[in-house]
Amino acid sequence: QVQLVESGGGVVETGGSLRLSCSIFDRTVGIYAMGWFRQAPGKERDFVAGISWDGNASRYADNVRGRFTISRDNAEKTVDLQMRDLKPEDTAVYYCGVLNRYPSPEPNPNYWGQGTQVTVSS
Repeated sequence: QVQLVESGGGVVETGGSLRLSCSIFDRTVGIYAMGWFRQAPGKERDFVAGISWDGNASRYADNVRGRFTISRDNAEKTVDLQMRDLKPEDTAVYYCGVLNRYPSPEPNPNYWGQGTQVTVSS
């Protein structure tokens, strides 16, 4: 069983920065490729960034590449998303998810956290 808990969201001004964190709770010692996703009101949940199980590879959606950085600490079992130069269109609820077939951006639909709200004001 995998449980995911997202944190770090908040309200920031356009151009600001925010760091999100996903804590991974697992009864086993398994390490998974992970991703960040976001969902704005009335829209689909979109892939934002992904990272391999060992943190040696990452990928990004085109509209966040160069602004967002995904990282992980397998000892602490956390996956972070450092966001900079935030734009109003980044406003969404952000979720982390398990990527069973990285580098595929498709998440394992069985595991989602509660999400964390990011609001970028203009």
